[in-house]
This record gives sequence, structure tokens and C-alpha cells, in this order.
Amino acid sequence: MGTYEYVVADVFTDVPLEGNPTAVFVDAAGIPPERMQRIAQEMHLSETVFVLPPEGDGDVRVRIFTPVNELAFAGHPTLGTAIVLGRADKTDKADRADTIRMETAMGTVVFELERADDGRADSACMWQPVPTWELYKRADELLAGLGLAPAARTLPVEVYRNGPRHVFVGLDGVASLSALEPDQRVLARLPDMAANCFAGSGSQWRLRMFSPAYGVVEDAATGSAAGALAVHLARHGVIPFGEWIEIRQGVEIGRPSTMRARAFGTPGRIESVQVAGSAVVVARGTLYA
Repeated sequence: MGTYEYVVADVFTDVPLEGNPTAVFVDAAGIPPERMQRIAQEMHLSETVFVLPPEGDGDVRVRIFTPVNELAFAGHPTLGTAIVLGRADKTDKADRADTIRMETAMGTVVFELERADDGRADSACMWQPVPTWELYKRADELLAGLGLAPAARTLPVEVYRNGPRHVFVGLDGVASLSALEPDQRVLARLPDMAANCFAGSGSQWRLRMFSPAYGVVEDAATGSAAGALAVHLARHGVIPFGEWIEIRQGVEIGRPSTMRARAFGTPGRIESVQVAGSAVVVARGTLYA
């Protein structure tokens, strides 16, 4: 039996009990992977992060688990972890690091920290893995599970991979988005994917994410999807490359979250993706396992 300290942070919000919670085990050296998965089941959050010593060019290495599987990369738990680590920095204010290099299974992700007047990190901007994409071959099944007719979509239904596999379905307005009542049994038959439904215009967008395949009925804030959505919109000429958009998520489940995202490049070649947001620490604890 070991003793492990953890922190719970609500991510993509600065208001406690909003946003998307994540548990961060700040010193997970010595925990075997199968125990990490059991701990993630015990924490019963969408993702739990285990911080480990670096093996390459990073400051830390992380492993990320949902209640049912391990993820190569995810947005809200890594951004929350960066802010938790930034808040725990004990050096003098003038010497505190402004960046954290985090090794993930998708490569090293760089986080730029923003600090409050007291020097503690309260928000961060990440440079996400650049996704790959293709048409989603089971779009008709997905639309049926969402209760949508094929004509309801506003853009091609495409799947993006930047760790998780995010499928995007555009709707004609926020009212249609909020009215969705997906059949989770149908979505559960679509393996290794998260269904992301979105609506909006200009710089203001709304998002809902459903993923029984990843053990999440509906997610409050999906940072990896935020970056991929910016790519999706820019590739199809809906938003300009290089300009920030604001993405609100979690409204329908009482956990409002705010993410900012932008993509750089051209429709055929994405150069980089940024996602930014805040986090607030809401709990600390000790696990005996």
C-alpha cells in the first residue's frame, strides 16, 4: 500500500464547481499502470493525471486515464496539471518558471503560464499536438445516434486525431445544439471516438461532447476537441487562421466552461494549434492504495 497526494482542479473556469474537474497525482513515481487505471476508476472523473519524472526533453512526464482507458493526450487534464504544478512552484516569484514542458504519449507539449499578482499560476496556454483528419466513415450511424437527419449538419462530418479521436458535427444554431438528446447506446457502438456537436459563428462557439466509448456520457470541457475544432473551422473557411475563438461548453450539464483556441497554417497544412484557459484548485487529498 502506498500513500499518494493529489489535487483536484476545476479546469477552463476560474469559478469553483464549474468547468471540468481533473485529479492530479503530483508525484506518481512507483505507481504501476494497472494501479493508475484502478485509481482513475476510484476518482470517477473524466480524466486523472499521474505526474512522473521526465524521460526526454520535458520538465515532467504524464500519463492520463479515463475511468475505462488510457489517453495519449487530453486537453483539460494537462492544462489543469500545468496550472497545479505552476501553483506549487516554491521558488522566489522572480525565478518562477513561465513555461512547463510536459511529455505525453503524443510528444512534448509546451505550456505558457500566466500568473496572478501573488505569483501563482491561474491560467495557461498550450501548444497542442497537430491533429490528422479524414472523413468519418460511420457518419450515418453517428447522426442516427444523435437524433439528427443527414441534412442537419452544416459541414462535412470529419474525424480528427490528436490523441483522442474527435468527430465533429456542425448544427444550425445553439438552440438545436442544446436540444440534443443522444442515444448513448448507439454512440457506445462507435468505438474509440468522441462525438462533438457545435454551433456558433464568428469568434463565439458552443460545443457539446458525448463519448461513452471513453467512459464520458457528456463532457464539461474538452480541451483537445477545442484545438481540433479551431482546425476544422479554419480548414473549411468558417474562421480565419491565426485568430482566437471562444468556445463555451458544459452549459447544458450545469458546468459552464470557457476555452480559447486558434490554429495556424493553411487548409492543407496545419502548422500549430493553441488552446488557453484558466483553472482553480478546489480540493487536496491523500489516497491510500
